[in-house]
Amino acid sequence: MSKKIILYHEQQRFKQFWLWAVVLGVAAIFWAGFINQILLRNSFGSRPVSGLQLTIFFVLIGIGLPYFFYSMRLTTEVQPGELRVRFWPFHLKPVKIPLHLVREYELATYNPILDYGGWGIRWSLNGKAYNMSGNEGVRLYFYNKKPLLIGSQRAEELFEAIGAAKRMKQANT
Repeated sequence: MSKKIILYHEQQRFKQFWLWAVVLGVAAIFWAGFINQILLRNSFGSRPVSGLQLTIFFVLIGIGLPYFFYSMRLTTEVQPGELRVRFWPFHLKPVKIPLHLVREYELATYNPILDYGGWGIRWSLNGKAYNMSGNEGVRLYFYNKKPLLIGSQRAEELFEAIGAAKRMKQANT
């Protein structure tokens, strides 16, 4: 059994302060409602929902929403001849990109909001992007489809690993 060679591995999570302030702020409203209405037995708001409804909202939004954002992660891995990208929980298996289909690649500094409409898995006129935070990455140009941007906190290392992976695969064929 051959051992898999990993030239590059990076795992990113959302770490923007403003995003966490919004997510936790929304969750805090449901925590306050749950504590006030269920635990302290006071009505929460002028038209309170039932205890069961509030408990369901609390679990879904007060606990589920922060957990959902916390569990999201972008994993990028480069192996000889292949780039793998996995945006958990949207991808159960990594998206495999054969590097022989990449005609060109470059280091990219971009504006996530203006160029792609934000962070995550994004589609725009500029192509597709996988990004979590920051504004640097590697843009891949293909023979038969629009460009793909892979956001990275270590874009230069990713760029070098892609080059090494392409050379290794070419040397093996």
